[in-house]
Amino acid sequence: MSNVLIIIQREFNERVRKKSFILTTVLVPLLLVAMMAVPTLLMLYTSSDTKEIAVIDESGLIMPALQSNEEIVYLPTEETLDEARANTDRFGVLWIGEDILRNSNNVKLYTNSSSSMILEESIENQMSKAIEREKLKSYNIENLPEIMEAVKTSVTLQNFRNDKEEGTSLSAGASFAIGYVLAFVLYMFLIIYGQMVMQAVIEEKNSRVLDVLVTSVKPFQLMVGKILGVASVAVVQVAIWGVLLFGLGAVGSSVLMPKLLSGEEMVQLSELQAGTLDVSTIDPDDLDGMQLFATFTDFGYLAMIFAYLLLFLVGGYLLYSALFAAVGASVDNVMDAGQLTTPIILPIILALMIMFVVMKDPNSSLAFWCSIIPFTSPIVMMARIPAGIPAWEPILSLVVLYATIVAIIWIASRIYRVGILMHGKKPTLKELCKWMTYKY
Repeated sequence: MSNVLIIIQREFNERVRKKSFILTTVLVPLLLVAMMAVPTLLMLYTSSDTKEIAVIDESGLIMPALQSNEEIVYLPTEETLDEARANTDRFGVLWIGEDILRNSNNVKLYTNSSSSMILEESIENQMSKAIEREKLKSYNIENLPEIMEAVKTSVTLQNFRNDKEEGTSLSAGASFAIGYVLAFVLYMFLIIYGQMVMQAVIEEKNSRVLDVLVTSVKPFQLMVGKILGVASVAVVQVAIWGVLLFGLGAVGSSVLMPKLLSGEEMVQLSELQAGTLDVSTIDPDDLDGMQLFATFTDFGYLAMIFAYLLLFLVGGYLLYSALFAAVGASVDNVMDAGQLTTPIILPIILALMIMFVVMKDPNSSLAFWCSIIPFTSPIVMMARIPAGIPAWEPILSLVVLYATIVAIIWIASRIYRVGILMHGKKPTLKELCKWMTYKY
């Protein structure tokens, strides 16, 4: 045991002291927060230049209904299309055909510079509403536009779980986003840290360091020490990321939320989180956004998600790093390892593909069984947990995962102790199976 601890300490110190570890540990949370905060700040404090658009409305019906704003100013003109297009002082020209009510596609936008999707959607939305109003007038029903506006209804579904705390409303959109991000984080960690172990074993094998070490340390202890050493680095890095993200998120939400939400909306958000919000007092269009805010500011929920992330990250890492270590001990260079690592990487890629099935239905049979099978469970289960699955499912998955780890490490260690002393020959899968049966 003392030898294993020494190896763990060596692997940990060697990696933690690298500048790359320090930089990635500090910069990644900052980049993630910046990716979320910067777009919001840009929307709050920046605005586009006002664009003047000349309107040639041959129908005479649409121009009066177009509403100018801070970004788009509609200017009626009597110019011909060629004359209007020749004027480069304006942003562009909007031409509306005479038969626009019968042919809603008979509209063209000519611009003097690059257009944008938001600008075009704004024009399309205003024109669609104007055409609808004109069509309603043809029915000759008194106050028909007001009637249609009065009966127009927007429904925002509040999702409550019977097995969860009363009053807790879940956001499917937030669950989707969190599950996607966590599954992708697991995917990256399993690939990167697993291959890091393999690369370290190959380098030490080529330098003949392992040949010396096995004279004083058992191969099994050497492999376990190396795996746990790198695992400790991963755990420390993720823990630091978690603390930084929680801290930056708390500060960011306290700074940005008062700017994004009014005082009344802040009170409504607090009531929604407490389950006491009277939804009749809130615009249905705003309720979905409130649910998103409530989910991303529920730090108890996020802490639970982070705890599961650590458990599945460590479990998935131990499982795959043992296999990568066995491959690294079996070859002399990374190129030779390509064929042997393919069967290891395929389940990870498969799990990432199944993640999209989980997004569609987190309780499907495929999603359930792939979240229990240990080779796909870390990624698939982390995609399912934010959706609010029963607690016994991730617990069962963890039990199966860690039980499998014991078996995989035992198998990998038998390959490892033969492979570290083999040089100059790339083994086949058949030979690796034979190494597992050798008696010592």
